[in-house]
Amino acid sequence: MKRMTMTIPALVDAAAERHGERTFLTIGRARRTYAQTRTAAATMAGALVARGCRPGDRVAALLSNRVEMIDLVLGCAWLGAVVVPLNTALHGRLLRHALRESEPRFLYTEPELARRATDVGYAGRVWVVGSDDAPAPGTSTEPIDACPSRPGDTAAVLFTSGTTGPSRGVRCPHAQFAWWGRNVADALRLTADDTLYTCLPLFHTNALHALAQAMTVGAQVVVDRKFSASRHWSRAAETGATCVYVLGAMVPMLLAQPPGPGDRAHRAWRGLGPGTPGALWEEFRERFGVALVDGFGSTETNLVIGSTPEDCRPGHMGTVRDGFGARVVGADLSPVPDGTPGELLVRADQQHAFSTGYLGEPEPSPRAWRRTGDRVVRDPDGWFRFVDRLKDCIRRRGENISSYEVESAVRAYPAVAEVAAFPVPSELAEDEVMVAVVASAGSAVDPADLVRHCALELPAFAVPRYVEVVDALPLTGTGKVRKGVLRERGVTGVTWDRYGSELGG
Repeated sequence: MKRMTMTIPALVDAAAERHGERTFLTIGRARRTYAQTRTAAATMAGALVARGCRPGDRVAALLSNRVEMIDLVLGCAWLGAVVVPLNTALHGRLLRHALRESEPRFLYTEPELARRATDVGYAGRVWVVGSDDAPAPGTSTEPIDACPSRPGDTAAVLFTSGTTGPSRGVRCPHAQFAWWGRNVADALRLTADDTLYTCLPLFHTNALHALAQAMTVGAQVVVDRKFSASRHWSRAAETGATCVYVLGAMVPMLLAQPPGPGDRAHRAWRGLGPGTPGALWEEFRERFGVALVDGFGSTETNLVIGSTPEDCRPGHMGTVRDGFGARVVGADLSPVPDGTPGELLVRADQQHAFSTGYLGEPEPSPRAWRRTGDRVVRDPDGWFRFVDRLKDCIRRRGENISSYEVESAVRAYPAVAEVAAFPVPSELAEDEVMVAVVASAGSAVDPADLVRHCALELPAFAVPRYVEVVDALPLTGTGKVRKGVLRERGVTGVTWDRYGSELGG
């Protein structure tokens, strides 16, 4: 792929030239060919210009999986503006933080979500889907020529969970999307004959890059509104999917469904399934006929480590892919021997394959090693195995959760003096959120009331499941909370579980 093609408009344009009248996208009732997708991007860009948007402007999107979201992503890229997809579960302080951090001039949202932005003081221009003022491609809008963006220019700001601080906006350049498309399409062995089916949210890396994968090879992509364990395989069959996208927590949820004739009544034979527990990999393939491809990639990086449908090992992420580097280091950042757990460091030789850093921070050196905060093991034959996370982050139902943000919400509860948030194992793989709290002097903490308070401050996936009131938090000699002690102790006989309370799940 030549340097000049490594932008989103170039990818859209090249795909339209090669695949013209082939179906590219189906989402809801909307169906687009490749040629229609290019026209939609150009006319959406024109609609944005008509409403005062200019190259370099940031446009936030508080949108569910709908065609307007894709129009906005491609239209902003065509114009040279920067799209800022926001998790639709955000409200209150987390939404306020994301808007303040990214400083978008415009916000595109849905009627039922619009008030959230005004409630947190957003003062920019708000477009609401379906209103007369909302930008949309159509016959009344003139298309414009694509902005001459460079591969390293920012195409999107994607928010990823903070570790010891608030969530941070990642500057994702145009070329990063193109490299994601090429690298994952190669790992999944995608061709123009494939139909990709995803029900993951378009404000996350995974679903956005499925669009780039399809464009890279001329495949079709079908986007559903949300995941349904009971309907997943029937939807895969209805759409003609040959490739599916699942996160680690989705695998046990699908396996927990009653067996039925629909388990294999579909065409899908492989899927991207990062984080799938190794013990479930073979059971998933035997029951559903789908081989899962694992790998390491993040919002900040790319598919650095990966496997393929024909060359994979349950419980292993894969081997280092061409164009990247990976090493395992100890606490002093010196390499450790194979078979020894350590932190994963990664590097890109492919230009602009990684993000250009976080908002408000300088751009890292292009070929610098980047810390991941993930603890892994490299086997002697070059295969990498994930062990755990070094960073203070919780992953629940496919969502990364900052313990800092959970703790901030809990601290706002009047009866709490101290709090520590940490992950504990979930029955569905990944984590559940647990908090240990110390009550303020003369106060008593009601766990149910505390969780109700958190539900007003946090998205649903971040609300703690477990609450334990303790006399004191374990501390280091320098006063830092020893979360390792809390994680090891985990759920005890006196831990309050909201799933077992009147609050339900």
